This record gives sequence, structure tokens and C-alpha cells, in this order.
Amino acid sequence: MKALVTGITGFAGSHLAEHLLREGYEVRGTFRPRSPLDNVSHILDNIKLVECELTDPFNVRKLFDNYEPDLIFHLAAQSFVAASWRSPRNTIVNNIVSQLNLFESLMERGLNPTFLVAGSSEEYGRIRSGDFPITEAIPLKPLSPYGVSKVAQDMLGYQYFQSYGLNVIRTRAFNHTGPRRGEVFVTSNFALQIAQIELGERDKVIKVGNLDAERDFTDVRDTVRAYVQVLREGRVGDIYNIASGKARSIRSVLDTLLALSRVDVRTEVDESRLRPSDLPKLEGSYDKLRNATGWEPKIPFEKTMSDLLDYWRDRLKKGYKPSTQRC
Repeated sequence: MKALVTGITGFAGSHLAEHLLREGYEVRGTFRPRSPLDNVSHILDNIKLVECELTDPFNVRKLFDNYEPDLIFHLAAQSFVAASWRSPRNTIVNNIVSQLNLFESLMERGLNPTFLVAGSSEEYGRIRSGDFPITEAIPLKPLSPYGVSKVAQDMLGYQYFQSYGLNVIRTRAFNHTGPRRGEVFVTSNFALQIAQIELGERDKVIKVGNLDAERDFTDVRDTVRAYVQVLREGRVGDIYNIASGKARSIRSVLDTLLALSRVDVRTEVDESRLRPSDLPKLEGSYDKLRNATGWEPKIPFEKTMSDLLDYWRDRLKKGYKPSTQRC
């Protein structure tokens, strides 16, 4: 079986590649010329990398020259919500046009692999208190440019399934985290700051944003396992949440990391980390996915946070220089 992973050098893409290799797949992945290869350096001999700008239709057509994948996992995207406020046009164009080019190229080639549209819980937007946990039937009311872009990807996938019979399955993943998570994302940024404090590289102050927001966190290794299972066993044309089923406050996430640490710290709110509109709570139901595939999250949250903190401790000891402190 041949699997194509767009954005393979990213956080989820690299974990997905590892999982697919363990399952015996032949793995090919796309990356941008400027993308660092750190996340996949240990598996470079086992995967094939293809340099491809997905917003360029001519580049995308070449992807399928003499190559017919059985599964496509479309993970490449501008995925940082805060960045979508600063650059909404880039987020919208990048996320929608990349997927459109993939669909059109497949149709031109007469190919119809099972195609994963990797959506996000940000599509749901503001939810009424009586609607938790969130099911796939909840109306979509995105509150960020990123959320809007993912709704568009979601609907585009559904439209190409209905109009042209493409084998599209859509997921809406709630927050996923773990080793290799980018330093701008909240769990990873907290872990990085703590690891820096442990090494004496910064004052014992952790910069924070809104600690009262609640999010549903799943370990990335469970999330990518769900991606594979849903393409194997899910129903084409359908949509599935990937979630843990439990919301945690960002404050409790920080407390969990601090409990794993060896330092005492204080927190300080950084106004630049606050967003124009921040969802107060996201908590998902994965019942539909479980009923279709038997998938359930397996990795405890404390294990995820421990692995994430150890990841940053190791990177800093090897000389890594953080590019930003924002989350």
C-alpha cells in the first residue's frame, strides 16, 4: 500500500509517517523548500520526500507523474490560529488552494485514492453550554480566519465527494500535542519555557495568555492512529471528530507541566498572547469514530506532557535556539 502525506516534515506529518512505516506502508511525503527536516531526520532512509509547493497547480500535477497512492493524508496547512489573525489572506489562500489543486490533479489523472481532509475543532467556533460534548452534527460557526479556512476545506471535500465521487473522508481533530509540537503552540511553549528555566536560560517567569480557556487535548500519536484507522474503516463522504472527550483548562495544563518540573516559577500575562476572540471551551465527542473504527485514545495526558517536556529538555541540551517565545 502506498501512502502520500502532505506536510510530512511537520508535527503530525512526521508522527504519521512513523506510524505508517510501522504498519508496512510505502511512504512518500511533500515538503516546502524552506521546511526543516529535523522531525524526519531519523526516518529519511525509509521515506521518499518530494519538494512541492501545493499552492502551485503545476507543481502538484507533477506529484502524480508515475505515482498512484492508495491513501492520501492531506495535513499540510497554515495551522496556527494566532497567525491567522496576523495574516488571514495567507491562511485562507494556502489552506484552500492547496487542497483544491490536489483534487483537480487527481481528477486530471483519473486517480481516486482514499483522501483524508484533516480538519479542526476550530470549525465549530462558539458553542452553547448545553451542546457539550461537541458532536459532528453541531452547526459550524468559526471564530478565526483559520477556522474559516478549515470549514472551507471541509465543505470542499464534501462537494468533490458528492459532485465527482472522490473518496474523501473528513476529520475534525481537537487539540493534539506531544513531542515535536511547534514552539508557538501553547503546550509546547510552556514546556519550552520550563526547560529553559531548568537550564538557567531565562528568569523564573512563564509568559502566558488566557489560562481560563478549556481545550480537549489528544496525544498526537493517538491522533495519527485515528487518521489511519478512519481511512481504512470509515465511510467515504463522512465526517469524524478526533478527541479525548475531556476538556482541560490551559491553567491545568501548565500545572501538569510544572508538577513534572524541578523549578518554582511565577506566571505573567503577556498581552500579545491574547486573541481578538478566543473560544472559552472546546470538548469533543469521539463516539462516531469509535463506533466506526473501534478507535479510542490510549496515551494518558500526563505521559504526553512528560514526553513533551523531555523533548524540549533534550533539544535545548543539544544547542537548539528558540526562534520565538510566543504561543
